[in-house]
Amino acid sequence: MGSRCAAISLSQVFAAIQLSMTCRLEPSSQFNYVAKGLEREGITRFIGYKSASSSQHVDKQKLFITKLILLIMASEKSFSLLSLLLLVLVVYSLINQCIVAATMSKSPEAEALLKWKGSLFHSQALNSWSLNVSPCNWTGITCNGVEEKVVEINLPSCGLQGMLDQLSFSSFPSVVRLDLANNTINGTIPSNIGALSRLTYLDLSNNQLSGTLPLPLANLTLIFVLNISDNKLTGEIDARLFYNWSRISYIRLQNNQLIGKLPSEIGLLTNLTYLELSFNKINGSIPSELGKLRNLDMLVLSGNPFNTLIPPSLGNLSKLTRLILPDNGIHGHIPPQIWNLTNLRWLDLGQNYITGSIPSTIGRLSNLVLLHLLGNLISGSIPAEMGNLMNLYQLDLSGNNLSGPIPSALGNTTGLINLYLYGNQISGSIPSSIGNLTRLESLQLGSNNLSGSLPQICQGGSLRLFSARSNRLTGHIPASLRNCTALERFRLDNNQLSGNISESLGVYPNLIYIDLSFNRFYGELSPNWGDCINLTSIKITNNNIGGRIPHQIGHLSRLELLRFSSNHLEGEIPKELGGLPLLHDLRLDDNKLSGLLPQDLGELSNLRLLDLSMNDISGPIPQEIGNCIKLQDLKLNNNGLNGSIPFQVGNLESLQSMLDLSQNLLAGSIPSQLGKLRKLERLNLSHNMLSGSIPSSFKEMVSLTSTSIDVSYNDLVGSSS
Repeated sequence: MGSRCAAISLSQVFAAIQLSMTCRLEPSSQFNYVAKGLEREGITRFIGYKSASSSQHVDKQKLFITKLILLIMASEKSFSLLSLLLLVLVVYSLINQCIVAATMSKSPEAEALLKWKGSLFHSQALNSWSLNVSPCNWTGITCNGVEEKVVEINLPSCGLQGMLDQLSFSSFPSVVRLDLANNTINGTIPSNIGALSRLTYLDLSNNQLSGTLPLPLANLTLIFVLNISDNKLTGEIDARLFYNWSRISYIRLQNNQLIGKLPSEIGLLTNLTYLELSFNKINGSIPSELGKLRNLDMLVLSGNPFNTLIPPSLGNLSKLTRLILPDNGIHGHIPPQIWNLTNLRWLDLGQNYITGSIPSTIGRLSNLVLLHLLGNLISGSIPAEMGNLMNLYQLDLSGNNLSGPIPSALGNTTGLINLYLYGNQISGSIPSSIGNLTRLESLQLGSNNLSGSLPQICQGGSLRLFSARSNRLTGHIPASLRNCTALERFRLDNNQLSGNISESLGVYPNLIYIDLSFNRFYGELSPNWGDCINLTSIKITNNNIGGRIPHQIGHLSRLELLRFSSNHLEGEIPKELGGLPLLHDLRLDDNKLSGLLPQDLGELSNLRLLDLSMNDISGPIPQEIGNCIKLQDLKLNNNGLNGSIPFQVGNLESLQSMLDLSQNLLAGSIPSQLGKLRKLERLNLSHNMLSGSIPSSFKEMVSLTSTSIDVSYNDLVGSSS
């Protein structure tokens, strides 16, 4: 017996055990496998093991392993205590793993999950879900450590497509977390979701769920976080949902299609810290019971069609840091209690019908970083106490009826990044203290009654968006703006500014849009404009600018709109303008431009409007103009153009608002191809030297009327001069 046992090495026994522990057999079968292998070696008779059936208890199998270990100890002279401990740990670990796998793979939880997987489309993310693996090792599944029950299902952003009706929620009595956010799950939320009695976290956001919020959600009495935002939910919010949610802290239902009133029972959710219901169709009044939610940190109701006052009870929410109620149909004054919410960091009441003035008590909200009151009916002046809001980085008071001056104290809010005051009736000069706002990236002062000169702004070099359009500003552009290389959009149109434009402006490599129209700038356009490579729009109309159009503008490959109308520009139109592939609006009218029309303009395949009228351009109309097939408006009137009208003009079948070739020296007959311009609404060929008769094809120009066509003052047969 001793020699027989001594011939069995420890490594052989380990190999036999490990081979059996692949978890592909039931536990009893695995032990039988080991026993039969050892029986062939004549070992099992010494430890009294008999093959166990699948119905026998695991205790027999563990007893067998224990005897086997003792046998190994007897056969290995050098077997140490440490080796024994290691062997026991390995063997029992493998036993437990296989018992768990065999048990779990047949559990109701596993069966329910696999059934749901089978109903889904594109479930590659769930490839690990198989009976060959314990569900506790499946993607997105977490089990507890004692009972090996599923406690979490976390499958956000897994590309899942399908419905929830095949998921048996009643099979998961231990689940506390369910996260299926950012998938493509559609259909309704099944009512049996209420069976998840231990659920504390539910996130179904950003899917395509429809239908109503099922009432059995009220059974989730332990729920702490509820997020079903960004779906297609409809119907009203049932007040009974709020009766049992005493622990809930976080609710997000925004971006759905919920209707009806917000139930007053929401005041029962006294542990609520976050409530977002924005962009639904909830109407009626904002319930005053919201004032009972003393733990509320954030309240977001944006974009719902309430017809309401702001409840004064909101002033009780002393922990509130964000109050966001834009576009809610709010009217009346802002309750004075709101100015007691000293923890507020965001206050957004924009796009409502709020009246009254901004009180000086706004200065109490020293923690504010964002204040939006835009798009209301607020009147009065901007209080100097705004200067106390030292943490403010965004202030938007645009689109109101504010009057009076900009308080110089506003220059104390040195952290401001965005300042919007446009669309009011603010008067006086722009205070020099605005120059202290060195972190400004956007300064919007347009459409007011501001006067005086521009202060030294953009001293910090951060300003990207600046508009003071439609005011009464005078003087020159300050030097600080010349060096403001971060500028992207720059609007000073409709003022009374003056100065030499070539000296007032620098090179702005990030500039996208500039409008200096309707001012008194003079001088010449700098070739440096060609270095503003990101420009898409240049508008410098109605000034006193002279000189030539720099050909470097033809390097601006992103340019879409170019307007130099009503200046004193002279010389030829640069042929380089024909190299602007995105240009759709070119207006050089009312200048002193001369020379020939460059044929290169025919390369402007995206051109929709071309106005070169009221210049001194001579020579023929190039036939290449017929290549600009997207043209809707063509004005070449009041020049010295001669020759005949090229028949290729008939290719411009998109022409709609106007074709004006009047007040030139055009001769010859009217080409019959013009009859193809069926969309054209106005045609003026008057005051030329055209001869012959009006083509019969004009009958095809169905958009013209007798009052919208003018061919007078020509030598046409049958026409009157």
